[in-house]
Amino acid sequence: MKADGVIFDLDGTLWDSCRVVSESWGETLRREYGAAEGPDESAVRGIMGMTAAQIAEALFSAFGDRAQEVCLRCIREENAYVAAHAGTLYPGVGEMLAALAGRFPLFIVSNCQDGYIQAFLESTGFGAYIVDFVCEGSTGLGKAENIALICGRHGLRAPVYVGDTAADEHSAAAADCPFVHAAYGFGTAQNPAAAIDAPLQLVSLLEPEEKPYV
Repeated sequence: MKADGVIFDLDGTLWDSCRVVSESWGETLRREYGAAEGPDESAVRGIMGMTAAQIAEALFSAFGDRAQEVCLRCIREENAYVAAHAGTLYPGVGEMLAALAGRFPLFIVSNCQDGYIQAFLESTGFGAYIVDFVCEGSTGLGKAENIALICGRHGLRAPVYVGDTAADEHSAAAADCPFVHAAYGFGTAQNPAAAIDAPLQLVSLLEPEEKPYV
């Protein structure tokens, strides 16, 4: 499969941060709102990939009119916690990024809040591999629009998007970008261009696309 760039989803594709996010939200809810506990790891896993508005509705509706405020407070404080307490990398992710970075420009596009991708890069040390990243929290755009933004910004003509959910697949299709399903992640896909059962399989799947002279 030929490509001139690789764009990654984050949660469910590069790592699983559900445990540390649950811990962070629990701390914030107890300290700031007197809650007995926060969403558990399973509940956090169920909202991975959602926007902040969707998360507020799914997990914070018990706070009524304050649901959005409480959700955003948890999300803002999450970044520092994640930077100091890394999530669980999927086996081989570091080796995969190191191998691909020598052959392709690598990017991240996620529906997360601004600062979360930076926290991921800080806690893992993977910043040297990633050329650029955008998220819903920094642009206000959906994932499809952010994929298109990265492609336009870097002149990508044959990128692939690697993600783990049907929503990722639909976003890639809307951006006219072939989708590689990370089948080891959180979700399923219907008709991906390719699927991988482990991160390192991506290294042998992709071949550089030579750009024509202009």
